[in-house]
Amino acid sequence: MNFTHGICCLLTFNGPFTMQRLLSYLAPLSIGLLLVYVLYDQSTRVETKESEPVLEPIVTQESMQPFLAVSYDLPKQISFAGEATPLEIPDVLERLDRELQVNIYLQSSTLFLLKRANRWLPRITEILREHEIPEDFKYLPLIESGLVNGVSPKNAVGYWQIREASGKELGLEITKEVDERYDPIQSTVAACKYLRKAYEKFNNWTLVAASYNRGVAGIRSDLEDQKADNYYDAHLNDETSRYVFRILAIKEIFENPAKYGFKIKPEHLYNPEPLRYIDVTETIPDLVSFAKNNGSNYKLLKRHNPWLRQPRLTVKKGKSYQIALPV
Repeated sequence: MNFTHGICCLLTFNGPFTMQRLLSYLAPLSIGLLLVYVLYDQSTRVETKESEPVLEPIVTQESMQPFLAVSYDLPKQISFAGEATPLEIPDVLERLDRELQVNIYLQSSTLFLLKRANRWLPRITEILREHEIPEDFKYLPLIESGLVNGVSPKNAVGYWQIREASGKELGLEITKEVDERYDPIQSTVAACKYLRKAYEKFNNWTLVAASYNRGVAGIRSDLEDQKADNYYDAHLNDETSRYVFRILAIKEIFENPAKYGFKIKPEHLYNPEPLRYIDVTETIPDLVSFAKNNGSNYKLLKRHNPWLRQPRLTVKKGKSYQIALPV
């Protein structure tokens, strides 16, 4: 029986044809045909989808390996300011290992420290040399501040993290308008004064470095209480016991950056910026206008003179300042 014949039978079976009766027969048939079509269409879609090529990710043996943290070899020997570090002592070796691995894996922080230091270390080194301070102390402001003019929770300020009382004792001007702790040059000079005085007390540069964190009196007290005569044999608070090793770790990375995975193109380093200096002997009521009148702007004035703490500068009689601006 074909489809047309089946429809005719529906129309003539059981009585005369009416539209209502026709619809009552056609409705179930239509639903059945629609269901058959939907099932057929879905099956063809699945077949088509499965027949399409699937792009598999390229998997190599190397890409299947998990990220591995490498334990870098320690240097066979290392020293601070010409004073050898006794790596044959187990806890000394472990303390150096800790700080070296930590700073290696602080990749972004250490990377930017390498870039930033290129701008300032040459000048800091010159000042240290002028004051007969060993060159290794150039790494001290790197661990103190990361060469960022910030303020610590203990209100220590600038690259060398100098407190207000100490800064004034070391000859820095600290007022509401002027704070030379923010001046990389003046604060380095002040730090040299401290380091030289501390060396007169200890006659040992490693202890001098530790005292920059603990204080001369604190280190002396610890040594006397423990009948110790050097940094490596003393039991110190956690921060001070790590302090010299943090310097040593940064020194090792800076002297061998490629060995520890730091590869920086020379053009990526931050270079010293050419500056001109304007002698100021009179009060400047508006540093914004001063910068504009000298071919610059307030942002650059603040960038190169962070020691200026207000938008004005009061100059007392007989006093003078040098304000740096870009060439």
